[in-house]
Parts: sequence; structure tokens; C-alpha cells
Amino acid sequence: MVGEKAKNPATKEKKPEVIKADASGQAKKAHLKSKNPKQGKPHCKRASEAVDPWQKPLSQHVRRLRSSITPGTILIILDGHHRDKRVVFLKQLASGLLLVTGPLSLNQVPLYRTHQKFVITTSTKIDISGVKIPKHFTDAYFKKKKLRKPRHQEGEIFHTEKEKYKVTEQRKVDQKAVDSQIMPKIKAILQLQRYLRAVFALTNGIYAHQLVF
Repeated sequence: MVGEKAKNPATKEKKPEVIKADASGQAKKAHLKSKNPKQGKPHCKRASEAVDPWQKPLSQHVRRLRSSITPGTILIILDGHHRDKRVVFLKQLASGLLLVTGPLSLNQVPLYRTHQKFVITTSTKIDISGVKIPKHFTDAYFKKKKLRKPRHQEGEIFHTEKEKYKVTEQRKVDQKAVDSQIMPKIKAILQLQRYLRAVFALTNGIYAHQLVF
């Protein structure tokens, strides 16, 4: 009709307002929210979904070993206290770590565990098929012992000392038992003792990617 404003069809209808009172007693206006919740992804997986094999616990992972690493292979350690030393690989433990030995009388490397990504495989190898490795050589056997630390309640800080690691008699006996079987194999090969005593190092003009180990 004449004199009336035409309604714009594009304008949205306003939501009804609700008056609420806050803690001070003053009234506030609030818009009513839609009761329909947003449909998003569920927070937990459904039972019907397939389990990702990469989400298995670490204890259930498959332990793989490089094809170039076999019992008796000479390895070069790249990390840790015995870095750049050569060792003899004995076997792979249940955790996937490698059990190696120096032997101790040649390069001061005892029986211990290391990861295969921290070693270089060489082409040198000795036959240890006749070497008897004790069955109690497990991850629990080589697990590092937690040393006792002094506390403030036990006395003065400057008079207390940290507990030092001591090699057990069982470890000494096991070390001699294994090394006594490996040493004759090493002595049978010419200059292998000198090779195991030598420390791996790169000098000027020598590049690791050009070497044949």
C-alpha cells in the first residue's frame, strides 16, 4: 500500500531475546541458542574400525635386523662411551638391541647392548657358531641399575656421595666365559687383533661415503 515501507525479503528474522540477571542484579539480554548440536567427528574410535598396526605397543613390534649383520660380524660403534671402537656382534635380544663384546682384553669393550642404527657393518667376520652364549643374557640382565642419590633429609649435601656403579662378580665370570671362546677365533686370523684394537677415525681427504668397510 501507499505510504508503507516494502519489506526486504533478504532480511533475517531476529532471534527472541531472554532477559537474565547477573550476580549484581543487573538485567542482561541473551539470545537463545539453537538446540540442534553440531555434528562432528566422534572423540573415540568405534569398535568396527580397523586397528592401525603402527599403534601397537612397543613390546609387540616386530624386531627386524639388517641383513648385513650376522653373528660374528665386526661392527663399528658410532655413539656412546665406546664410540669409534670395533666390536664383535653376538646376537639380537628380544628388545631388538644388539649384544656385542670387544673382547674386553683387546679394546676395553665389555658385554653390552647397542642399537643397530648406531653401528657400521664391516665385511670382516669371524665364525662364532661354536661359541656358547648363556641363556640368561636377556634385556633384564643388561638393564642399567638405578643408582641411589643422596637426599636433603639424610644429612649435609656436601658430605653425602652418590652411589657408584660396581661390576658384579656374575658379570665378570660371564665376560671371561664369552671372551675365552672368542679370542682363539680372533687369533686364528692374521692382524685381526690389531684391527680390533685400532680406533676408527677419518682424516683429511678421506670421506665416509667413499670407504668400503
